[in-house]
Amino acid sequence: MKRLERQLSQLLEAGTDEAGRGCLAGPVTAAAVILPESFELPYLNDSKKLTDSQRYTLQPMIEAQALSFAVAHVFQGEIDEINILNASIKAMHLALDKLNLKPAFIAVDGNRFKTYKNIPHECVIKGDGKYLNIAAASVLAKTYRDDFMKKLDLKHPQYQWKKNKGYPTSAHREGIQKYGITEYHRTSFQLLPKQLKFNF
Repeated sequence: MKRLERQLSQLLEAGTDEAGRGCLAGPVTAAAVILPESFELPYLNDSKKLTDSQRYTLQPMIEAQALSFAVAHVFQGEIDEINILNASIKAMHLALDKLNLKPAFIAVDGNRFKTYKNIPHECVIKGDGKYLNIAAASVLAKTYRDDFMKKLDLKHPQYQWKKNKGYPTSAHREGIQKYGITEYHRTSFQLLPKQLKFNF
């Protein structure tokens, strides 16, 4: 596995990333992380390339070493209102708001962002596989969101959110087809393939 650069700039930099954009239910979750110069975690990489247990092993290590980190959710009602792209950017802004240090630069995973408090930023496509601060944000966004979806699964086990975390798996869609939707579903998303209809 190739070693990632710690960050993009020479400034006090926050890396930010989100999880849950493609889900049918639950929030989109973003994290922002500022790492120290001495940061070292050899197998930290894009959270999608890590196993569940690797992510949960890395989470407390990132939190212990980070100069500052924060996580924020934007929930399904707002996603439906402002769309998933705007909700993802809003979640990143909310995570940046919660940092106890003000970054001088922001490295953003992906290709879209809105300027945050006049702080310069750069979007990096597949940034979670290039820079440690974005990779760290990617791990925290994913683990915090997964934990939230596991709690929702206790209320609504019929959708198997403990396993699928709200993503459009066949088990999730079968649950929607059979039981209808919950208040946690994103009604602006195509919840079922067009050939299927709700039975309510």
